Amino acid sequence: KEWTCGERGSAEQKAAAQRGKLLREVMRPAQTTPAWQDASPAPEALRGMRRVDCPSPREEAGVIALFLREALETPSKRAALITPDRDLARRVAAELERWNVEIDDSAGQPLAATAPGVFLRLSAEMMTGEVEPLPLLAALKHPLAVGGRKAGDFRALVRRFEKAVLRGPRPAAGFSGLAKACTAAKAEKDLTSWFKKLAAMAKPFACLMARPSASLAELTEAHLAFAEALATDDTQPGAARLWRGEAGEAAAAFFAQLLEAAGDFPPMQPAGYAPLLYTLMDGVVVRPRFGRHPRLHVWGLLEARLQQADLVVLGGLNEGVWPQETRADSWMSQPMRQAFGLPPAEVHIGLSAHDFAQAFAAPEVVMTRSTRVAGTPTVPSRWLLRIEALLPGNKQIAGAAGAHEYLHWYGELDAPQAVRPVATPKPRPPVETRPRRLSVTAIETWLRDPYAIYARHILELDSLDPLDADPGAPERGLFIHKALETFVKRFPRELPAKTGEELLVIGEKAFGKALERPGVRALWWPRFVRIARWFVAAERERRAGGIFPLVTEAKGEITLSGPRG
Repeated sequence: KEWTCGERGSAEQKAAAQRGKLLREVMRPAQTTPAWQDASPAPEALRGMRRVDCPSPREEAGVIALFLREALETPSKRAALITPDRDLARRVAAELERWNVEIDDSAGQPLAATAPGVFLRLSAEMMTGEVEPLPLLAALKHPLAVGGRKAGDFRALVRRFEKAVLRGPRPAAGFSGLAKACTAAKAEKDLTSWFKKLAAMAKPFACLMARPSASLAELTEAHLAFAEALATDDTQPGAARLWRGEAGEAAAAFFAQLLEAAGDFPPMQPAGYAPLLYTLMDGVVVRPRFGRHPRLHVWGLLEARLQQADLVVLGGLNEGVWPQETRADSWMSQPMRQAFGLPPAEVHIGLSAHDFAQAFAAPEVVMTRSTRVAGTPTVPSRWLLRIEALLPGNKQIAGAAGAHEYLHWYGELDAPQAVRPVATPKPRPPVETRPRRLSVTAIETWLRDPYAIYARHILELDSLDPLDADPGAPERGLFIHKALETFVKRFPRELPAKTGEELLVIGEKAFGKALERPGVRALWWPRFVRIARWFVAAERERRAGGIFPLVTEAKGEITLSGPRG
């Protein structure tokens, strides 16, 4: 018996049949494509089909999110994004959060990318090497890091420590070097006390990381003890905060398995612990126990084979993404694979074509791609090029019209209602708050940019030094100036017997810890040695002629009378 349906059902059946014919034409073998000249797909085959070419992955994710959000306006309508690009999937999930829509990615999330995974990785990386400022701050600024205090108090202490100690040239290595830098910066007592407690908390793990080798079990146990101590707040122990939730439970199970297998692992250099941990955690997938949205989905190519949706968005349709790029096997050439009876390396292209054909047969299909990725032009997927060749001049397929209104709508989401230029600031502080003393160089700044004087001397705004800053030209000038000034003050009349050697010793003290940096030692120090030779020769000549220094640097000032005296 032939089942019948209403008028709408028969129209959908007819459209599906025509879509199937279109697919057969698109997927023709290359040697039979001349038949496209006589092909004329029915209009029903293009019903519900749209394409959007976006300038970048950000716009592509935003347009896809608009399509998915629009689908929710129709009751019981199901929509799905199908893409092999996991970065695009994460972008779409982030865009949907603006409407408080949580979507589940069937590929899950690597443990290394979850909040507990990132915290555990950062807490291991901060101990690698010399406890450098950037890894240290990355760990201390993670939301799970509270160090036994209230979160707000801990964040405030970290910011103060950053400004007082970590900004500018890198302090000496290790927690001991940071403690000396804290003392040299004359940090307040509560900040010094907090850092001492942090150093004591990290000491067992830090001592283990300083050894030439250690077992994986020792490193893991010390790391977990430190991570739990750092995650402890004023109300909960660190274990309760770190191992809760789906990601926390997955992390706990991962470390339990790691400790169980650690006995078979040979001793290792502690510097390799953090990279090993990241590699292992990146292979663990965390998935929610239940789907986050009943009608919206993100599927990979494999998961989409057994799924259906009313609206299907095919994202990332660029060559190298869908289909993926064929990579040469470093172990077996193509003839060797054939000799062993293995499938060719290009077999995944056929599977990608199969996945595209299945998804393309959905009632509503939206095809999206980015014309540029990281500023580099991209090539459309071969499936899109085949459709364009089969339907030349069709704007609906060429991505030149129709669905591009969604790209415009996405741009309007964050566009301001009006652009009002800000007037030039004209500060007029009271006379009693204005600076009473300016250096000669500040006068030039005053004439060129008065607001800079206002910001510096009245608002007291100073730019922060960069983290782990390399000494620049100003620091080099200060080092050389300090060395020469110290030398002249120490020997105002008679020069020592070993004048050059004495100046080099003074120079080493003036450069200080900066000489520990390879660039300073390799580039700046040889230049200072040449300057020292010239300076010693010039000083001997001057002093032989009876010319002796009176002062090395003298300060002068001019007092001007103003409205307030």
